[in-house]
Amino acid sequence: MPAFARAPRRPGWGRLAALAALGAVFAAGQAPLGAWYLALPALGAIFALGARRAPGWSGFAAGFGFGLAALFWIVEPFQVEAEVYGWMAPFALVAMAAGMGAFWAAGFGAGARLAGVKAPLWLTALGLGLGLAASDALRSYLFTGFPWALAGHIWIATPVAQAAATIGPLGLGLVTVLSAAWPAGARRARAAAGAALVAALGLGALWGAGALRLAAPEPERAAPVQIRLVQPNAPQDEKWLPEFRLDFFYRALDLTAQDAAPGAPAPDLIVWPETSAPFLLDRPGDGLSMVAEAAAGTPVALGIQREEGLRYFNSLAMIGPGGTVDALYDKAHLVPFGEYVPFGDLAARFGISAFAAQEGNGYSAGPGPRLLDLGPLGHPLPLICYEAVFPQDILAAPARPDWLLQITNDAWFGTLAGPWQHFALSRLRAIEFGLPLARAANTGISAMIDAKGRVTASLGLGRAGVVDAALPAALPATLYARSGDFPVLALLAAISALIYLFGRKYRVDLTPPQV
Repeated sequence: MPAFARAPRRPGWGRLAALAALGAVFAAGQAPLGAWYLALPALGAIFALGARRAPGWSGFAAGFGFGLAALFWIVEPFQVEAEVYGWMAPFALVAMAAGMGAFWAAGFGAGARLAGVKAPLWLTALGLGLGLAASDALRSYLFTGFPWALAGHIWIATPVAQAAATIGPLGLGLVTVLSAAWPAGARRARAAAGAALVAALGLGALWGAGALRLAAPEPERAAPVQIRLVQPNAPQDEKWLPEFRLDFFYRALDLTAQDAAPGAPAPDLIVWPETSAPFLLDRPGDGLSMVAEAAAGTPVALGIQREEGLRYFNSLAMIGPGGTVDALYDKAHLVPFGEYVPFGDLAARFGISAFAAQEGNGYSAGPGPRLLDLGPLGHPLPLICYEAVFPQDILAAPARPDWLLQITNDAWFGTLAGPWQHFALSRLRAIEFGLPLARAANTGISAMIDAKGRVTASLGLGRAGVVDAALPAALPATLYARSGDFPVLALLAAISALIYLFGRKYRVDLTPPQV
């Protein structure tokens, strides 16, 4: 029988504060800073401290600091009507950070137990790294998923991100944690330097391979497609006010009717952002006819809300000549507590209808991913706002799309980190699937992104205007597009099994002895 060991107590407040600060530095690797060169050493220091004492507490502190720094934009939606909701902002931020800390704590705790309580430092650090990678995977799927600010996202602005075409976002995360954990587990400076050199060589190889992929010749489209992305720049606190909403609509109409630049082709498709129409699809009045008239025969992908009985949907409608609705997509992956309240319809069965989508409270989800048939323009997969965060939603499409079409309203999230992080995830989706992505955002960032995640044309935050750009060609289906996350999850499980087997002799029983 293994000997009984007392569970480690909480570290001192000074150590917890240091871990939280390191977590905040690790967050600097996320957009808009993209400071991977700060984030990676910070993560290594977190593993080194966590491996020495109370890994669960260490994980919570580091994850809490990371959540505060990476997700501080969550306070922005509460400032839209600050006089009503502003008091909730600090509680929302603390709750989000604590949730992040809980995932990190679970990952660190499981990783330490996997290695064994009396395992050598290097094995425990490796266990913590795998635990963090596993918690990122769990967070990507659990409770409808929140794959935002994952460890591997620190590479999006670098050539290393090109590896996502093969291993996806979770694979990038596994590379990240292994690169930080190996040097962190060395007891001697010489061993740490050697491990850091090996990790640097591995990351350098990925960097070089990514640079070669970026330099490879681009395929050409069989027929050119010109797309206009409309950015009306309607601030969220003014967007629906009676005195402003028609002004923003007329602004979008003027941008739609704007002549192309001299020598540039006319657009083949015009795209408006999410919820950019100030009327319901089912009760448009003259709205759809006005959109069609401004487009002068060019089809318009319009972000609009619609009703069906007492239910409401966040939708994309294809508007043809004369204001006809030629295709429709209802957003399927809704934001919990932002667009609907989980189990609201279930609560309505027990007489609590205030949160029920079936009673008109929040949006109802559409049936799922679907491709639009745009004839000579191809078959794009529409993604409304938050849906571009989830590679699994693209994997669930009924067929491989020709390109990705995202409409979004990031005005909710200010101008600091939130919109930039969302934009970075859109770039990563293009890399993962080898597909170009056209992105129309209400207040920015509207952009055309090629199949390797490069921005070919864009309009920044807080500006009204259009992006007229040619749709880049798609690449052949990537390995990630064919296999998804399964290979990386299987590799993560295999490495974890090896650590478990290797750490058997270091494992002790934490169950109190029977008296």
